[in-house]
Amino acid sequence: MVTKADFTADEWKLVLGSPMLASLAVTLADPSGLWGTMKEGMASGLALLAAKNDAGANALAKAIAGDMETSEGRAAAREGLKAELTGKSPAEMKQQVLAALTQVGAIVSAKDAADAQGFKAWLQQVAQKTAEAASEGGFLGFGGIQISEAEKATLAEVGKALGTAQA
Repeated sequence: MVTKADFTADEWKLVLGSPMLASLAVTLADPSGLWGTMKEGMASGLALLAAKNDAGANALAKAIAGDMETSEGRAAAREGLKAELTGKSPAEMKQQVLAALTQVGAIVSAKDAADAQGFKAWLQQVAQKTAEAASEGGFLGFGGIQISEAEKATLAEVGKALGTAQA
């Protein structure tokens, strides 16, 4: 079982921010206006809360949830994202986020391939929940579609980056 102690400080900072990365990839694919973006932004937080409270959750997801409860953990994750994304266009940010998710997948797999699969599946689920958080199109939250084509494509890209894509 992989724990926080198995990672270098730089590796852990990247892994710690990975739920936000998974969520951000989807949000960048098809921004949903103010309310939709807020709902999508909350998806990673809700996933962390669920992991914290689920006795059967992946141990690495639980460790991230524990660190995100501290101001230091949140600051480290935020700083990591800020350093990677500052000054980039939304399209460049999305590509950077996908590259970072590829790196997270490789780092976690190198530590424990069996445990990594569960963690990467959890990150894919975070991305899926983000896509489902707000409907696209419509008016004032009515109508529209649950997951846009751009979000579907990004979910596939996230799966490819993490190595969880279905063949």
